[in-house]
Amino acid sequence: MSTKPKLYYFAGRGKMESIRWLLAAAGVEFEEEFLETRDQYEKLLQGGSLLFQQVPMVEIDGMKMVQTRAILSYIAAKYNLYGKDLKERALIDMYVGGTDDLMGFILMFPFLSAEDKEKQRAFIVEKATSRYFPVYEKVLKDHGQDFLVGNNFSWADVHLLEAILMVEEKKSDVLSGFPQLQAFKARMSSIPTIKKFLEPGSQRKPVPDDKYVETVRRVLRMYYDVKAN
Repeated sequence: MSTKPKLYYFAGRGKMESIRWLLAAAGVEFEEEFLETRDQYEKLLQGGSLLFQQVPMVEIDGMKMVQTRAILSYIAAKYNLYGKDLKERALIDMYVGGTDDLMGFILMFPFLSAEDKEKQRAFIVEKATSRYFPVYEKVLKDHGQDFLVGNNFSWADVHLLEAILMVEEKKSDVLSGFPQLQAFKARMSSIPTIKKFLEPGSQRKPVPDDKYVETVRRVLRMYYDVKAN
């Protein structure tokens, strides 16, 4: 029996991508089972694997874990990416929560109409540059350290790098006014495990395409239209 974590999700980013990022940053190899049919999803439901009837689901250390935040917290704690004490953990939670809010604006982007996508693109860039990136820019400038919390990279740093790259896909020069974040991005991207994950052929997923959207809609029976913020 494999000891590698096994991830159950679609062959695309969605809520599972941050889990892939964190495992990869920790240097942990993992396996994936992609949901392509409704029958696969129904089998997980009927087998009791999906506690709240939803994915992502990760098999790790004899558990079948659901709820993205719980999975990420467990991985961060297991692989020493969750700070050295309670105060550092609180800061990491706070920064991850802010980054989650930003990433939430991007998560449903592929499911929008062409018209709504343009509106949402502008909304994402505006929120990133006026609300979220200034916070992290100031944190890095004020404490003068390489990472958001402590002297080693943590879950908060991995999450932020993922978010930066996602926003850059919407506007390539979005960091032009944030020199601290530019340097942070370069530092994080040079960490060996992360550098490997960013290379072609890794388990990092590409920008969601129409095939991904159609698969998710079919498997989850999403018959409604998603609206922009």
